[in-house]
Amino acid sequence: DVEISVYICGEVGAGFQINTAIVAGTGKSGISATKLLVNHGVKVYLFDENKDRDIEAIKEKTGDSELVQIELGELGEDALSSSQLMVISPGIPVDAPFTDVVRNAGIPIWSEIELAYHYGKGKIAAITGTNGKTTTTALVGEIVKAHNAKTIVVGNIGIPYTELCDTTDDDSDTVAEISSFQLETVIDFHPNVSAILNLTPDHLNRHYTFENYGNVKFSITKNQTMDDVTVLNYDDEHTRAMGEKAKDHCHVVYFSRLEKPAGGVYLEDGDIILEDGDKKINVLAIKDLKLMGAHNVENVLAAVGISYYMGVPVDVIRDVATSFKAVAHRIEYVDTVDGVAYYNDSKGTNPDAAIKGIQAMVAPTFLIGGGYDKGSEYDEWIEAFDGKVKWLVLIGQTAQKIADCAKRHGFNSIIFEENLQDAVAYCHENAVDGDAVLLSPACASWGQFDNYEQRGDMFKEYVRSYKE
Repeated sequence: DVEISVYICGEVGAGFQINTAIVAGTGKSGISATKLLVNHGVKVYLFDENKDRDIEAIKEKTGDSELVQIELGELGEDALSSSQLMVISPGIPVDAPFTDVVRNAGIPIWSEIELAYHYGKGKIAAITGTNGKTTTTALVGEIVKAHNAKTIVVGNIGIPYTELCDTTDDDSDTVAEISSFQLETVIDFHPNVSAILNLTPDHLNRHYTFENYGNVKFSITKNQTMDDVTVLNYDDEHTRAMGEKAKDHCHVVYFSRLEKPAGGVYLEDGDIILEDGDKKINVLAIKDLKLMGAHNVENVLAAVGISYYMGVPVDVIRDVATSFKAVAHRIEYVDTVDGVAYYNDSKGTNPDAAIKGIQAMVAPTFLIGGGYDKGSEYDEWIEAFDGKVKWLVLIGQTAQKIADCAKRHGFNSIIFEENLQDAVAYCHENAVDGDAVLLSPACASWGQFDNYEQRGDMFKEYVRSYKE
């Protein structure tokens, strides 16, 4: 991999002048990147491999600017000969065949967050990891926003960084959820505070090996210096090992639910403690949190460290953290119907995340799982059922794979349904007063849904239809 530093329109130091760029992908990320470039006078070839896309619908999204030329199916010679940059949407693999054509033309490939970074100003907190990113980012966003009104919360949490970076100034704070897909093509992206919450196998269909996946996650720290901080999970052997590598180029702060790392954030007698030099600060009591589950305690520990090193006073961190409630789609209470409590954990898109969902359940549970196959294994998820799961209701591409795994572990209470609506109907008909129903698929939503948000929203709609 060749690292290339490119600067936009002279705005970030002296360097490369961008007049023309390719943007790959016509989804939310690609449209936002296109609009940002157009706002700065850059001609954009907006490209999508799907030649059947509706050009008029795309034009409507981009504002039908004269600076945007839409190319479907394959890139034309004009785009390849005149562009100084390609911005690739996170949903497109960096080894897609057309990317070789772009590289062979000598065009550097940037992620959308790399583009936004060069236009954005102020300080950045960047949060990644396999699980807990959205909850931690949302919590950090609320904490930092309470301290600094000039705060934007962006990235994989739902709002592309390119959509809001132009609103920032030197006094702004940006809190960004960053996925491994976005980190594959960062070059100069440099957060003031980074965080890697945990690391378990995920997206191996994209990254191929766990080692590749870990290296991509660790790249969030690559441009940090000793003036910057990375917040890492001491209880996770992989992120703890990353700290040994990161301490050579930036300041490492560990958080831990189980240990007391020196200079870190940890639990002591039911309180969250933060050490900073010779200061030992009691931040808040765990009993005052509204978030449920041990995994959310870890998210709060991480958020405390991130927010503190973003310059937020402890009293602000305490006030916001103790009033913060769960984000949508993450063990989100939906409703109780005929004495059965329904929970939406559609954000549980891999086995490790889904383990956290089932661990949070206390009632006998009908568990809805299955979806798109990302190459995951489900043994640890099945083992985590721990007598709580009455029925496993499976849908989607992975249904049989999960069922086979469950049977190998001696779990045979399995039902197959055609789709999510049928799965909810089965649970409604068979769960009894005192049971719970949990949507925690351990799989991605693609194939049946556009994203996990749509899946979770449809689940809530189906549940609430039984109250009408």
